Amino acid sequence: IDTNWWKGTSKGRTGLIPSNYVAEQAESIDNPLHEAAKRGNLSWLRECLDNRVGVNGLDKAGSTALYWACHGGHKVRVCWQSTLSFFKCSSFLLSPQNKLGDTALHAAAWKGYADIVQLLLAKGARTDLRNNEKKLALDMATNAACASLLKKKQGTDAVRTLSNAEDYLDDEDSD
Repeated sequence: IDTNWWKGTSKGRTGLIPSNYVAEQAESIDNPLHEAAKRGNLSWLRECLDNRVGVNGLDKAGSTALYWACHGGHKVRVCWQSTLSFFKCSSFLLSPQNKLGDTALHAAAWKGYADIVQLLLAKGARTDLRNNEKKLALDMATNAACASLLKKKQGTDAVRTLSNAEDYLDDEDSD
């Protein structure tokens, strides 16, 4: 072990680098998975996951990495069928609310990313959650495509709920 050489990883490649190339007071990143998601940096995201960084961790705003991926419009980081294990994690939470009450769905709707709204809805994102301003994701939608997807989903949910209520009301008491 030579102290003049350090092992380092950059852009998915690992190798040795001269120790004098590395500053001893390197900046610490509190939420690396969040930063990777914000930037849409796939290799950094994979590195975080390989190092078992928690997928449901919260930053100071109470947001998850998924929230930031949706806020940034990084579709590939939102899709379960992608090569990322990020969304294959069984303990992954889809609709947590941050300190403002916003979910990933609120963020995608507000930023106008209809493709991400569609992916989140297909995976079961909740449309009934209101943020601190009492707004649903539908209320936050900034374009017609997002609004249409959210209205359609809320409509099917309302029909399902009504159907369940009717089933309940049709039941007769045996008393």
